[in-house]
Amino acid sequence: MSPTQIVTIVKSITAREVFRNNPEVKEMLWGGEFWRDGYFVNTVSKFGNETSISKYVRDQGLEKEYTILHSSKQLAILF
Repeated sequence: MSPTQIVTIVKSITAREVFRNNPEVKEMLWGGEFWRDGYFVNTVSKFGNETSISKYVRDQGLEKEYTILHSSKQLAILF
C-alpha cells in the first residue's frame, strides 16, 4: 500500500469511530471535518528524525502567512 492509501484509511476509520462513539463532536467541528487535509510522510534519512516530525506536529493549526493569489473579494458571512 502507498502512504496515501494508508493515511486515507487511518483517517477514515478514526473519524468514523470518533463520530460513532461521540456524535456531539461532529457538531463542534467547522463543516464536520475531523481531519485537516494533508499529512506528513518522510523516509528514514538525515531529514527523517524525531525533531523534524515533532516540529511538523507542533506547528499544525498555527496561523501561517498566506499569499494572495488573486484580488477578488472574499465572501463574507453576515449575522
